[in-house]
Amino acid sequence: MLAAGSAVSLPANAFGLRRKLRVTLVGTGIRGISFWGRRLVEQYPDQLEFVGLSDINPGRLQYGKEYMKVNCPTFVSFEEMLRETKPDLVIVCTTDSSHHEQIIGGLAAGCDVLTEKPLTTDEVKAQAILDAERQYGKKLIVGFNYRWSPYMTKIKELIMNGEIGEITSVDFNWYLNVHHGASYFRRWHGLMDKGGSLWIHKATHHFDLLNWWLDSEPDEVFAYGALEHYGKNGAFRGANCRSCTYKKECNYYWDITKDSHAMNLYVANEAHDGYVRDGCVYRNEIDIYDKMSAQIKYANGAIANYSLTTYSPFEGWRIAFNGQKGRIEAWLDIPWMKNDSLDQESLHAAEMQQVENVDVIHEPLVLYKNWQDYQIIQVASERAGHGGGDRRLHDKLFKQSEAPDPYGHSAGLRDGVMSILIGVAARRSIEQGGPVKIGSLTDLKPKVKRG
Repeated sequence: MLAAGSAVSLPANAFGLRRKLRVTLVGTGIRGISFWGRRLVEQYPDQLEFVGLSDINPGRLQYGKEYMKVNCPTFVSFEEMLRETKPDLVIVCTTDSSHHEQIIGGLAAGCDVLTEKPLTTDEVKAQAILDAERQYGKKLIVGFNYRWSPYMTKIKELIMNGEIGEITSVDFNWYLNVHHGASYFRRWHGLMDKGGSLWIHKATHHFDLLNWWLDSEPDEVFAYGALEHYGKNGAFRGANCRSCTYKKECNYYWDITKDSHAMNLYVANEAHDGYVRDGCVYRNEIDIYDKMSAQIKYANGAIANYSLTTYSPFEGWRIAFNGQKGRIEAWLDIPWMKNDSLDQESLHAAEMQQVENVDVIHEPLVLYKNWQDYQIIQVASERAGHGGGDRRLHDKLFKQSEAPDPYGHSAGLRDGVMSILIGVAARRSIEQGGPVKIGSLTDLKPKVKRG
């Protein structure tokens, strides 16, 4: 019986293995311990197991272990964790500017690596990661969840099927509201040397979508940007919201004490590393842009006009694709277009929820064909988990790794590099006052067709 049993071929599990995937997580902030932590523990117990957690903050590390409900060793030293646990997969959720250290370290240790977006924050670090993947022969995956939502996929399907012919231009506007947008300026994301600006941290999502939809790579970028609302522009400021004397006057006052999760994860552990989660949006050290606009020329000739607003009264986005045979218009969460009853703060909370039993909603987009009447297409979608993208990305990684992917949802290193290089080029364009060639930043040369 034993001999017969040993001859049975077990079905392939995550990453093609026929056993549980050994996973480690570095960076136990809120994104790490929830989306890349607790959700994996709860939804994929037969596919993976956490064998180690690491963070430079020991208090946050301990809270993360308890929140994730795992029984694995914890390490302040990332290198020690790699040596002792010998994982198959390293998940990187540290500050953006340090991603390259953990990515390269994981690849060098013989592990596959999955990094939270953005890949990194500048072209020098991007090149180092490119060199490391080539040298060590392991796989790097970038967690672009937006690609996987049904709504984004429908847009991809229409373009792939040639419904409007060759795409010639795109208008893409993203709006962060005064709740979600302001949160970036409270955190380390407000510092250029930590997050590389929202050209990198936030817009990498949007640039990746553009690259994926257009199925081409960016060739040249010209951009404008400024800091005109947050930071030094405030009439007053404090050390943080908790201790501020302007609580009644400040529209951006956020009472972190009402958020028990944030209190336990961040406030309780400030003494270890000094990180303040409810920092003042008007503190003088903020040096990123809060208004941004760019023109992106693609290798296939398409031109995209992109803008990001960080203090809009509502949160949502709009896009229009102009093709040789027609036009596609799409949007999500524009209040007057759908008469949504949720307030702006609740909208963002609903989007971030990680639940399995989701309510199906229908979101419209418009397909115009030249010399024909327009067609409104209702797309079955979800609100939770970034429009349903989160769980679809996880399922592909950990349950259905060998399943067909006809729309090319899965994102690798080249995708991650091309998405951040648009942001890097935009920063440089603002500084230099002229267009920047993508091919001048790393040894990757833009392709007419993604590959």
